[in-house]
Amino acid sequence: MTTLQEELLPGTRRALLHRIAVAQSEGRAPSLVAAVVRDGRAVWHGARSCVDGEVPDENVQYRIGSITKTFTAVLVLRLRDEGLLDLGDPLEKHLPGTGAGEATVAELLAHTAGLAAESPGPWWERTPGSLRAELSDVLGEQPLLHPVGRRHHYSNPGYTLLGALVEKLRGEPWEDVLRREVLEPLGLSRTSGGPRAPHAGGWAVHPWADAMLPEPAEDLGRMAPAGQLWSTTADLARFADFLMRGDDRVLSAESVREMRTPAAPGEAADVADGAAYGLGMQIQHRDGRLLAGHSGSLPGFLASLFFSESDDVAAVVLANCTSGPLLSLVAADLVRIVAEAEPRIPEPWRPMAEVDPGVLELAGQWYWGTHAFALRVTADGLVSLEPLSGKGRRSRFRANGDGTWTGLEGYYAGEPLRAVRRPDGGVSHLDLGSFVFTRQPYDEGAPVPGGVDAEGWRGIR
Repeated sequence: MTTLQEELLPGTRRALLHRIAVAQSEGRAPSLVAAVVRDGRAVWHGARSCVDGEVPDENVQYRIGSITKTFTAVLVLRLRDEGLLDLGDPLEKHLPGTGAGEATVAELLAHTAGLAAESPGPWWERTPGSLRAELSDVLGEQPLLHPVGRRHHYSNPGYTLLGALVEKLRGEPWEDVLRREVLEPLGLSRTSGGPRAPHAGGWAVHPWADAMLPEPAEDLGRMAPAGQLWSTTADLARFADFLMRGDDRVLSAESVREMRTPAAPGEAADVADGAAYGLGMQIQHRDGRLLAGHSGSLPGFLASLFFSESDDVAAVVLANCTSGPLLSLVAADLVRIVAEAEPRIPEPWRPMAEVDPGVLELAGQWYWGTHAFALRVTADGLVSLEPLSGKGRRSRFRANGDGTWTGLEGYYAGEPLRAVRRPDGGVSHLDLGSFVFTRQPYDEGAPVPGGVDAEGWRGIR
């Protein structure tokens, strides 16, 4: 069953339904639901099998596990944007006495704080949260397994610390802050810390028989900021759109872009697959496209939310089984199906509203040594610098309002670009982080470091 909408072509809708049907059947999931987002809204919902005898719709709750971490990261970035903390602050500055205080806020967000993957004691996902009433119950006597900041090591206790940081600076429980600052502004009325009807029950499926066993649904207590939430495909579709575009009521587009910027490589096996981690978001390359989002699991449930910003397509997939279908692959496939079957139609080209003669003068060909580059001025107010042919360093630059620009990505991210003028006002060269770009290769009229041989260019004698 699928809810058909006219926004997608019939062939695309059938391909999406086929993909989740294969995932549910081969993965032996008691039920599986999915949604696709394009152009800022959900354009498709699909479901396979039943919950309580009914085919689940987009409003049936499933537990979403570690997608909760992305919600927690949003709260932390809000604190940063308000000036209440800096990502480079050691945890000890705001939350003393944890035993992990030398780790910075950014390292906790990116899982590079050196903390253990799990909390000590009984399997925390299947035991009452009351057993972890204090942070010391979550961290144990030796919280750090690795040197702080030296490697990516996924840590659930790390996000417990971030939740405690939110509580300390807001003076309220994590879930109350989340509801007021994120869920209510974004209209996520079916996202909550505990299950609300209608919701799916969690199941373990026997590995060698078509039999099932109910899983407990524990309140995670202190570990809640790492994996407590329940949600729906409708709510997560809205959340996915927020993670692509931002919403100034919650977090700006610039800040959510920072969240999905790689802050740490994955473990060695993940790096080989092109995986990395940002500030509360997983980043991966699949099918030639860059995806960001998060996966989640708790006993009885699997979840995945991933999007391609360049395609403006997101996918959410939820299932109520402990193991089975690889939902991150399913979500990636749903994105690919839509992106390939119905590629994004680009905005019409339009000329810039006003032309700055001083900037226009910089457009055209430049040379870094003998390497040819093109500087282009675009209608969005940016300039771009990229090789004329082949691969090489490239970036867009944002104007600073004082005749200089700042790099936005790649090797030149954050680097200053300025046009250096001669006494007569003409442009001598471009200075990009001390690199000199000239109009001709090693232009003898420009101050090329090391000078230019007086005899000039020559052949072999």
